[in-house]
Amino acid sequence: MSLGEFIQGARESAGLSIDELAERTSIRAGLLREIEKNYFVHCGGDTYARGHLRNIAPIISVDAQTLIDLYNKEHSSELRKIHDMLVENNVTRIPTERKTVSWKSLAIASVVVLAAIAGGQIIISNSKTTVTPTVSTSPTATASAEPSPTSTQTQTTDVVPSVSGELSLTISAARGNSNIDVVIGGASLYKGPLFQGETKSFSAPDSISIYLSNAGDLDLTLNGEKIAPLGARNEEIRKTFRSK
Repeated sequence: MSLGEFIQGARESAGLSIDELAERTSIRAGLLREIEKNYFVHCGGDTYARGHLRNIAPIISVDAQTLIDLYNKEHSSELRKIHDMLVENNVTRIPTERKTVSWKSLAIASVVVLAAIAGGQIIISNSKTTVTPTVSTSPTATASAEPSPTSTQTQTTDVVPSVSGELSLTISAARGNSNIDVVIGGASLYKGPLFQGETKSFSAPDSISIYLSNAGDLDLTLNGEKIAPLGARNEEIRKTFRSK
């Protein structure tokens, strides 16, 4: 996920349009559209680009340093200039030693190749049966097609409460970043990004409703039991868990 895609996802999760974000940050809507396309040429350089990111971050509920780090990694001309200077001075080049191949090595390699060919012919000639693999399809595999990565699905599942009588849900960003929104009792308990490696846990007496912008990269544990991914990578999912 690029910096521009990350900003777009966070803005949409915050329920803001481009024009609303432009009004609240005093940044032109056209420039914001370029930023969400990961195009920073018209920002006026690294200093101005980082300033725009610092203005955008609190409005879309994202840590400003996270956006700055992604920008430095993907776009900073300062880092590229340092790397170019190192290359010019041969600092980043790995010295290589030119080696010559002796005739003895070539002869040994030729013998090995010939032996491998002869062995392969013997195996082929001795093989008389051909095994044809069979593929079985289970009802669960053909029951539903994989949803489009850009589609949004809403699901509801009845769940047996835990021993304590509550629903317990843990969301872990195991394979990538995602925006999540967790609603309990009609109120949003957490709404914002969940970065790779982070884990958040929630509990409620009756129901837990969640929104996931990248369901395929998240692992969910419900009442102590890990459940299958709710969708594919970059697929948006809305789901509600209710106690029976």
